[in-house]
Amino acid sequence: MEVELQRAILPQFRTAIPLSIKQSNTHVICLRLPSAFGEIFPNSTSRVTSLEVRCNNGQRLQQPAVSSSDNRMLPELSFNRLQPTDQECEELETHQFSRYNAREAVLDEEYWTAAWLRAEAHWESMSYMRHIDAYKRKYAEQEFYALKGRCSGLDGNSLRCFCLVAVKKEEKNVRRTVLNSVVGTLDLSIRQFLPGETCPGDKRPPSALPCPPFGSQQYAYVANVCVSKFARRQGIASNLLHLATNMAIATGMKQLYVHVNADNKG
Repeated sequence: MEVELQRAILPQFRTAIPLSIKQSNTHVICLRLPSAFGEIFPNSTSRVTSLEVRCNNGQRLQQPAVSSSDNRMLPELSFNRLQPTDQECEELETHQFSRYNAREAVLDEEYWTAAWLRAEAHWESMSYMRHIDAYKRKYAEQEFYALKGRCSGLDGNSLRCFCLVAVKKEEKNVRRTVLNSVVGTLDLSIRQFLPGETCPGDKRPPSALPCPPFGSQQYAYVANVCVSKFARRQGIASNLLHLATNMAIATGMKQLYVHVNADNKG
C-alpha cells in the first residue's frame, strides 16, 4: 500500500517536500526547516588534538584525543576495528540495496563515524574557514556524546532513539574497517507530542478537552540524515529512510516526520 503523504507548512517552516516510500498506512510528513533550527552545540575553549586517518576512498576522518576542558572521556575506540560481519548482525533489522546494507549501529566506532559524517555535513559550506578541522573535530566529539545519550534513553524528548547507518556490503575475501565501511547515517526517534503540539515545533495553547490516550500522541521523527560526499547520488539516504519507515511501523507509529534543512538543494 502507498504511504499517505501529507504536506504541512508551519510558520517557522519554509516549505514541505514529498517523500516517495511505499509502505502501510503511515503518514509521512517532511518538514523543511531553516538552518537556524538545527542542533546547536555550546561554545567551548577546550583544545582537541587528533590523528588524521585517510580511508582508501579518499575520505578523511579524525581520531580524537580527550578534550582538556571536558571531564568525560571518549571510550577506547579502535580505528582499525573491522566492520561486523552480516552473521554478527543477523538479529538486526536490515535493508539491503545496491552495494550497501542499512541497519542500526552496533559499535562505538560506528557511532563515532556517524558523528564525523554529521560534522562534515554541518561544516561543508564553510570549508574556507580557518581552523575548520578543529571545529569539525569538536562538533563530532559533542555529537558522539549526544548521539550515545539519545540512543541510551537519556534524552527526555525521545522515548526511544536509533542510530541507523549504511555500510558497504561484504565481499568475498575482503574485510573493511568501520571507517572504510560506513557511508551514511540518520537518527530515528520515537517521541511524544508535548501539550498543545499538533506537529513537531507547532505549539498551540493547550486545549481544555481531556488529553488523548498516551500512545495516540506518539510519532516517529527522522533527523541528521547525511551521506559521505564520495557516496552521494546512489540512493543511500532514501534507502536509510526506507529502513527508518519500516522500523517506525514496527513500533506501531502512524506518523513519521522527516527533518530537512531548508538550505538543502538536493
